[in-house]
Amino acid sequence: MVRKTKEEALETRNHLLDAAEQVFHRAGYARTTLEAVAEAAGLTRGAIYWHFKNKSDLFNAMCERVRLPMEELAAAGAADGSGDPLGHLRKVCVYFLVHAVHDVHLRKVVDILFFKCEFVDPEDPVYVRQQEAFLRGRGRIAAMMQQAVDKGQLADDLDVEMAAVMFHAGIDGALRNWLFAAESFNLAGEAERLVDACLDAVRYAPSLRKKH
Repeated sequence: MVRKTKEEALETRNHLLDAAEQVFHRAGYARTTLEAVAEAAGLTRGAIYWHFKNKSDLFNAMCERVRLPMEELAAAGAADGSGDPLGHLRKVCVYFLVHAVHDVHLRKVVDILFFKCEFVDPEDPVYVRQQEAFLRGRGRIAAMMQQAVDKGQLADDLDVEMAAVMFHAGIDGALRNWLFAAESFNLAGEAERLVDACLDAVRYAPSLRKKH
């Protein structure tokens, strides 16, 4: 019976996250209310407060639901001492771009983050959590690049931090451009080429080498 209760609670939580995803995507973060989410879910505000502290907690949980699988995939290669860190970085980024096209949950959440949030208060819990996630993602890219340097896959004098900034911006930018004008190019079909272009810049751009 206890197990059934936990399963039902998890099902309700996911149902609320689905409803929140729909409402945030339709109305944006600022204009979304917990009443609107409850109505979309066919539940009461009390059901929301049973699972989430407030709107920002609900929003962050919605983002984490799609972000965590990607972070686990990225962390797996960094943790196992992969003999091909650059190959793992490529694999993760290609998967991310293709997955964003085909997974409706990931696509909607990223669309909300890119186009339907107003981050104006640096102390807002949503702003803080999203900035932390952003920097954590870039940090993982830098860590994999440093592993690639250590294994001779990238130049010894690569400015790893700057290369991670550029690479991260390239991947995010490709997804942002596709979300804004999806008919303008085939993101899933060109994902490998786009990631390889970013990696080529890391490999060969003189401007990404350390200044002596």
